[in-house]
Amino acid sequence: MRYLWLVFLAAVGLSTTAAAAEGMVDVKSLHGVSATAEKLETVLKAKGMTVFNRISHSEGAASVGKTLRPTELILFGNPKVGTPLMQCVQRVAIDLPQKALIWEDEEGAVWLSYNDPAYLAERHSIEGCEEVLKKVSGALATFAKVATE
Repeated sequence: MRYLWLVFLAAVGLSTTAAAAEGMVDVKSLHGVSATAEKLETVLKAKGMTVFNRISHSEGAASVGKTLRPTELILFGNPKVGTPLMQCVQRVAIDLPQKALIWEDEEGAVWLSYNDPAYLAERHSIEGCEEVLKKVSGALATFAKVATE
């Protein structure tokens, strides 16, 4: 049963994915890094998420004399969703709050990437939280779609 659930979660995540690495969902954006990050931050706040931080890795690189294509990380979450996951398996907290990486690849394409909830379920052997995982997967896919279109 658990295997079928993981397959379902992966299929939900991949339905909006243009490219994916193991454990990640990557969604191609129609916008630049900054605009995608702004759109994501706006939708997260509108949906009641707390945006804890927005980090520009590119600015960090520049501060030490290095160059990095535009790369931003947004940390966000909601204890109404995260707490039930941590009640299932407390060490999933290492992967919370959620993170979204908005980055430009070597061809100039912009991507929004996030941890696949199916991967987190497998990584932490989460069982009995299928409804919460389904909700998280759907919400992340929706946030990514709004931010990238």
